[in-house]
Amino acid sequence: MLAPICLFTYNRLKETQQTIEALKNNYLASESELYVFSDGWKNEISKNKVIKIRDFLRTVNGFKSIRIEESSYNKGLANSIIYGATQIIRKHEKIIVLEDDLVTAPNFLNFMNQALDFYVNNPKIFSITGYSLNLPKLKTYNKDFYLGYRASSWGWGTWKNRWDSVDWEVKNYNHFKYNFSDQCRFMRGGSDMPSMLKNQMNGRIDSWAIRWCYNQFKQNTLTVFPSRSKLISIGFTFEATHTKKTNRFYTDLDSSNQTTFKFDTNPVINEQITNELRNKYSILNRLKDKLFI
Repeated sequence: MLAPICLFTYNRLKETQQTIEALKNNYLASESELYVFSDGWKNEISKNKVIKIRDFLRTVNGFKSIRIEESSYNKGLANSIIYGATQIIRKHEKIIVLEDDLVTAPNFLNFMNQALDFYVNNPKIFSITGYSLNLPKLKTYNKDFYLGYRASSWGWGTWKNRWDSVDWEVKNYNHFKYNFSDQCRFMRGGSDMPSMLKNQMNGRIDSWAIRWCYNQFKQNTLTVFPSRSKLISIGFTFEATHTKKTNRFYTDLDSSNQTTFKFDTNPVINEQITNELRNKYSILNRLKDKLFI
């Protein structure tokens, strides 16, 4: 059984069209169920854009089945994803999630489904992602995957028992924010993570992803990444709500015809790769983004 695909859209028609066209070109698209959650508009300007998105969605084909849920009000990205993923994962036990600004390689669904099947009973694996940065070590790396301390919100998948284990309220945050040791360990995924969680808890940002990452950290689990990225983001535009222009996340899309991937029963962290991944989120690299973009 292939995992259902859950796609979240808002008001960017061009990006949504590119996302769906690329997804339709996946080798497993015609065998996959697609659920689309269309968030409601915030104002009259976004209303017209959302209506155009919904008109387009009704023309989509190329999948085993397509179901569209149109929200009557604006939930926002975080609430939309938590709500939609919860509905689908309760029904199917596993899920693959995309947002409306991600262009996938034709073998994205192959990688995701094979990894989800392989690691379903491994409690050390919290999620799978189809995204990978261009890390120096990967140029000479001979495996199809690597592990990371940080979950990715771009083209990811997980299972019901992992999803249900998440405390979205982060009830133990007051203990965490005064625990220097925990904060240092949390930064194994990037020095930006404690401050992002702080901003979330103080209401300065609205992110489901940092809470997802925090719960992965608290459970001492890992994310599976592909050695060659199975998707790229096209979301760094002036209309983007949660992504701004940056160079840090540019990567090469897998152009191979590979459809079968090998995984390890007892995978281990490659510290050189995790160090390179962590460096992408360093204060220096984040500062360079602000200064040179």
